[in-house]
Amino acid sequence: MRYLAALTTACTLALCALPAMAVEELSWGDLVPANARGLDGMPLPSHDLSTLADTLSDEDFGDPAVQLEPTAPVVTTLDGLSVKLPGYIVPLGIDADGSVSEFLLVPYFGACVHVPPPPSNQIVHVRSKKGIPLAELYQPFWVTGAMQVKYVESDLANAGYQIADARVEPYSY
Repeated sequence: MRYLAALTTACTLALCALPAMAVEELSWGDLVPANARGLDGMPLPSHDLSTLADTLSDEDFGDPAVQLEPTAPVVTTLDGLSVKLPGYIVPLGIDADGSVSEFLLVPYFGACVHVPPPPSNQIVHVRSKKGIPLAELYQPFWVTGAMQVKYVESDLANAGYQIADARVEPYSY
């Protein structure tokens, strides 16, 4: 009888812990605090830099290749949560085998490379468990792991969040 009671208690505790272990699927808007969501005046992503020069002036925004908000406000309640977030990969280096295991996850293709970097609260610094082949980086990916609210600087842009030991898989529509 004691064995049955202990087994019942263990199962109950395990079931209660399931919601805490659940992965929360996020969108990019979830990384911006509610009181900072009015991004009026921020330029929209543009992949044609010839038009970007016409829409931005150096007096208003400075150099269009420089990140406008390198220390944008973050959502501190995301710290420690297991999350899943879709996005595009901007490599920070290439491993010896030709794969990428450290990168910036960004909300749109070309961010930080072909267009100005988004605010830091729209960039996640990621270290993946398994490298992604360089030839596959032109597609979107899901990144899953424990989110840390942590500013990380890189040569390309600052990130407001970090996921270490991430699981990375192609985004499916």
